[in-house]
Amino acid sequence: MADNIRWGILGTGAIAQQFARGVQVLSDARLVAVGSRTAESAERFGRAFDIPHRHADYRALAEDPEVDVIYIATPHPFHAENTLLCLRGGKAVLCEKPFALNAAEAQVMIAEARARRLFLMEAMWMRYLPAMVQLRRWLAEGVIGDVRMVMADFGFRVPFDPHSRLLDPALGGGALLDVGIYPVSLAFMVLGTPRRITGAAHLGITGVDEQSAWIFEYPQGQLAVLSAAVQTTTPTEARILGTEGAIHIHAPMYRPERLTLKRKGLVEFPSRLPAGIKSFGRALGLGRLWRRLRSASGSDYHFPLHGNGYNYEADEVARCMREGRLESAIMPLDETLVIMETLDQLRAQWGLVYPGEATGG
Repeated sequence: MADNIRWGILGTGAIAQQFARGVQVLSDARLVAVGSRTAESAERFGRAFDIPHRHADYRALAEDPEVDVIYIATPHPFHAENTLLCLRGGKAVLCEKPFALNAAEAQVMIAEARARRLFLMEAMWMRYLPAMVQLRRWLAEGVIGDVRMVMADFGFRVPFDPHSRLLDPALGGGALLDVGIYPVSLAFMVLGTPRRITGAAHLGITGVDEQSAWIFEYPQGQLAVLSAAVQTTTPTEARILGTEGAIHIHAPMYRPERLTLKRKGLVEFPSRLPAGIKSFGRALGLGRLWRRLRSASGSDYHFPLHGNGYNYEADEVARCMREGRLESAIMPLDETLVIMETLDQLRAQWGLVYPGEATGG
């Protein structure tokens, strides 16, 4: 493997632009190619990010010998088709979440990568951010005891447009696949695979889930209480509740830079002196003491991002490829598949099937 990982990007939309900006902050990665459905779009994207190879079709990108790995940045229904094209062109693939439209597609993608011994990973960028790395470390160390509950939401309200990507069933629209994947992935990361899944959804005028809520039940009685929406604004936070404490993942939970750790028996100090003693405390110089006590309580932790956050998943891909790995232990393919099966189960409960699905969800 070369010192610099050579990236291609398939697609030129908003998420492709975000990923390109992320890769540009890495010292050991280069954007060398982009593929679009039109020459104009490929040229425009290539000029914006100084990408030398600009392909007017996806197949030319998949067959470009200068490319090591391709990031799939197209809408949900095209992830499987585009990933398979790149794998068959001999390229490693980082596929944007959700990995596929359903588990049947995901299974084919994974089987192809394994048969060809090529790296493949779902682009769940949240898992690689510094705050999430620390979260996993705390959980592994048992800092909050045994985890009993995960609570997480991701919701916002968009202007109603039946042809928009978020509300068009032909594009895999709705909250579940687009933003619900984040709370689901967090619950899997913390608690693993649930034994029972229950969900309820409001299907709007276009037939997609405008908002939904789900409960995951686990063998030892743990629960995950999750929700997502594209027509309702929610706090977009998460909490991990354990027998000896709790961890608060502050908004936005999919891109957190702040965690609050509360441990049983630990004295918590507010971020500011209480209003009633503020002026008195200032006169006595208590502000500095208060900040020291609050720091000692270990409640708030900040994890500023380097770059826009997409660089962390790109860095994980590079690490795995240099080590000769075919998948990431942080987002393994078997877990990606089970997550897709979980989304299928929820949609089946709601009677939500996307047009053109090769296999019903």
